[in-house]
Amino acid sequence: MTALLWLRRDLRLHDNPALAAALEEHDTVVPVFCLDERLLSGRHRSAPRAAFLSACLAELDRDLRARGSRLVIRTGRPEAELPRLAEAVDAAEVYAAADVSPFARRRDHATARALQPLGARLRLRPGCFVVDDPTPILSGAGTPYTVFTPFHRRWLAEPRRVVLGAPAELPSVPREIGSDALPALGELPPRPAVAPGEAAGRARLLEFTSAGAAGYGRAHDALSEAGTSRLSPYLHFGCISARELESRLPEGVGGDQARRQLCWRDFYAHVLRHHPGNVEAEQQGALRRRIRWSRSQTAFDAWREGRTGYPLVDAGMRELALTGYMHNRARLVVGSFLVKDMGIDWRWGERWFMRSLLDGDEANNNGNWQWIASVGVDPQPPSRRMFNPTRQMERFDPDGAYVRRHVPELRPVPDEYLREPWTMPEELQRRVGCVIGRDYPAPILDHAQARREAIARYAQARAAADSARAPGDDA
Repeated sequence: MTALLWLRRDLRLHDNPALAAALEEHDTVVPVFCLDERLLSGRHRSAPRAAFLSACLAELDRDLRARGSRLVIRTGRPEAELPRLAEAVDAAEVYAAADVSPFARRRDHATARALQPLGARLRLRPGCFVVDDPTPILSGAGTPYTVFTPFHRRWLAEPRRVVLGAPAELPSVPREIGSDALPALGELPPRPAVAPGEAAGRARLLEFTSAGAAGYGRAHDALSEAGTSRLSPYLHFGCISARELESRLPEGVGGDQARRQLCWRDFYAHVLRHHPGNVEAEQQGALRRRIRWSRSQTAFDAWREGRTGYPLVDAGMRELALTGYMHNRARLVVGSFLVKDMGIDWRWGERWFMRSLLDGDEANNNGNWQWIASVGVDPQPPSRRMFNPTRQMERFDPDGAYVRRHVPELRPVPDEYLREPWTMPEELQRRVGCVIGRDYPAPILDHAQARREAIARYAQARAAADSARAPGDDA
């Protein structure tokens, strides 16, 4: 008996439940990846992520061949390509790892329907998250969670499946089954933060869990330290297993903090599954279309190019352009600056991150942007998530190492002026070769004034929403 293994966001051989199930129940398993144009040119198209995907697929093919199999590439939509392939190899079942996004679920439904006339079926297995399925983790009232802390408590108590090893050998794919060539896709950033593929992902996973995770609680917010795991691109593409990562985390504060971050990932998957409309609109429906966002393309360009005049904001945006990655603390600061200080619609930032990030993930990216914009789940007053870039730099980049690494024109600026270089005396600016307005931009705005305006903007939106809300509307 033959089955297809439809690979999507599980580009690995270790701890792959869909692969294990297919091998257990079938003599022949044909691994296949569909190069769907919607992945490459849809609303979340990304040249860096496409290039990373291409390299991951090439490595996966090599790993499959080393075990006696190979990867079959089909160019086209899976609802068209998978039935053709299933018919050609007489496959009655197609195995895949379940996912939660509206696009993924529509794609699964379309593919399952297309397989039915052949008598074939789509069989979904876990593999993308720590828990098998974050969807049914419900409150005592039987409702989805919209606040992280109670979700976290329930998530910790959820059963965990056994971590699976990689198969030593795989059945061969029939020679008559052809494969499309894997084209060059996109272009990696100039200095990618991580190397693509399962081998690099596993090396990083083992390094982090054996050495880095113990200090994660202390170091993960330090911008200039290598305190974060940098595993997010591998988790997004499934080069490593979130379940295996959790199973290897050490006991103690560092391991608990890293486990909590994995829970946030499952939480945002849970939220998106239950609130698919979040991909286009705010979770807090009462604020929908009430906030008056700026549409300044000039201001947005200054933000995305790292030219705001605020060193920490600019360092974060330049790190993103250079590496396809941004430190999580910097993501909070640049997100707050765009939405709260500049008053620009959070969707603009969400789209830019999805275009630029190697780890761009719809559920996590959308959830975090709504969180920082104070329009999503786990709501707090807008002022609680309004970060002062100067104070954030003082706390998390006190010696300026992160800023100097990514904003070279500020390297000669003395420490006492680095957080606010526009306060340097003019003579000192000339002497160190960093004249504000010439060598480095003047600040695009005044943070104190922007904070006051943001608080007023949100208050006006809330008042308008409250006055317009009909009985039964969400808050």
